[in-house]
Amino acid sequence: MAALASGLVMVVWPDYRDNGLQDILNASSGPVFVYGTAAAQIFGGAAMLFRHTARAGAVALGVVYLAFALLCLPQVVSAPLKYGGYGNFFLEFSLVVGALLVYEPSRADLGRILWGVCATSFALYQAFYLDYTATLVPKWFPPSQMFWTIATTVAFALAAVALLINRQALLATRLLTLMLVLLGLFVWVPALLADPHSHSNWNEFTENFAIAGAAWILADLLAAHRRPLGE
Repeated sequence: MAALASGLVMVVWPDYRDNGLQDILNASSGPVFVYGTAAAQIFGGAAMLFRHTARAGAVALGVVYLAFALLCLPQVVSAPLKYGGYGNFFLEFSLVVGALLVYEPSRADLGRILWGVCATSFALYQAFYLDYTATLVPKWFPPSQMFWTIATTVAFALAAVALLINRQALLATRLLTLMLVLLGLFVWVPALLADPHSHSNWNEFTENFAIAGAAWILADLLAAHRRPLGE
């Protein structure tokens, strides 16, 4: 549903310059890319809703999210000492991992490791941009914006460690999924209510829940392949 909604958001805001692609795509290829990836997300998201078409949907979404991840690499190359490009890459790559796990559920161990790397990046991203991240937390949420920024950063880091060393990985992934869902509800839903015409708010809202969905997929697969060691 998040992928389908993301495709619809791109249809509503089709200008590739507004989608942050103006430095990568030219005037002729920009609209083609935006409408093409929007259609793939709509198809892939719809296909993922049904078991017998889920793998086809996973292929479509995996290709789209991999393209989005690769489009982050010029930012990494142009500013290798800034973490923004790396952070954006791993946000998209976490969705690639989710698509991979739907297509090939037997790769749960590989997904666990890759998601551990992504969770590490989430923690680093927030740590490097702590002040900006704090501004996203609603001011009315006690005890303070910075408290929840630090708390979620630590939670991402702990989840990353659990996934990478395979200790309490299932519990960590379930809690990570819950935290991502709560972030969507308490950060991006209020942002949408405050400014429903913002492309950025809709983009962040759909991406947040897509990433939560990818974490949920991993949690379910870890539960299905649960082993006595490390759990």
